[in-house]
Amino acid sequence: MDISIRKAEQNDYESLLPLFSQVHDLHVLVRPDLYKENLTPVEQEFFESQLSDVKQQIFVATIGNDLVGVIVTKEQELTENSFVKARKILVINSLSVAEKYRSKGIGKKLTKYVFDYGRNLRFDSIELGVSEKNTSAIEFYRSIGMTTKSRKMEIILS
Repeated sequence: MDISIRKAEQNDYESLLPLFSQVHDLHVLVRPDLYKENLTPVEQEFFESQLSDVKQQIFVATIGNDLVGVIVTKEQELTENSFVKARKILVINSLSVAEKYRSKGIGKKLTKYVFDYGRNLRFDSIELGVSEKNTSAIEFYRSIGMTTKSRKMEIILS
């Protein structure tokens, strides 16, 4: 199985919708109080704005002509102040692999690609958010060397 990684293009939108929906549907399932059911969680206009934003990158994994995975990143720079040091962070906003292609190394290949991308551009770190209830994602991220940096906590008042 020959997996290729490349930058997403405008004509990838329709093929990416099922992958974006997989991620969104999981969020809706886990937190219906926060996320709305939506058949098109990423509108084409928003996708195109991400493609044209130099601070955002969308990389896709392909096998032959099939688009089988996607990873979405965004650069974030923290300016130094009296409290924190300046840092250049690459944030992974989304990672999705088509269900029938899971456990075949595609997610690892996508994240390794992004890790190499971040190293080459001299980012200080790569970070992401993951739901506590998404235990398979947490295990995956641990398996590729990521560790927990912090934890968000909440109390729901309504």
